[in-house]
Amino acid sequence: MAIREILTDKDPALHKKCHPVTQFDEKLGLLLDDMKETLAHANGAGLAAPQIGILRRVVVLLDNNDEMLELVNPEIIAQEGEQDGLEGCLSVPGYYGFVKRPMKVKVRAQDRSGKWFEAEGEEIVARCFCHETEHLDGHVFTEHADRLYSAEELDQLAEDRQGGKDR
Repeated sequence: MAIREILTDKDPALHKKCHPVTQFDEKLGLLLDDMKETLAHANGAGLAAPQIGILRRVVVLLDNNDEMLELVNPEIIAQEGEQDGLEGCLSVPGYYGFVKRPMKVKVRAQDRSGKWFEAEGEEIVARCFCHETEHLDGHVFTEHADRLYSAEELDQLAEDRQGGKDR
């Protein structure tokens, strides 16, 4: 296993549509293992293959139990509700934005051996399903956010909101 370099938003690979995985072999297993190690090292919630320069439809993310979920050729098959929350991305380091996402999402995907399965997630996991599958189509969360905030700006927002509650 190896920790891979995470590309930033300026890299053209992040804006390209990924190809479906058709070979379920040792090479795919190594990719998934590297992605899981890279995600853990970066302390993120999810990682899509194009973020490490691989234009394949592969995602790893943390589920509700903080366990790594591997999604090969994922597709969102159901969604319901709505949440508006803060979102960030390992490929857009240091910046965050408010993005509307579904509250609950169901995906259909293949595992590393090619077997199809379904998984559901709510709140942050639903957000990750949407965020990471969008990477596979060449999109980044910044396309949905009205504006981006630095960590310092978010701290100031939180402080301002807290100050308003105390008055």
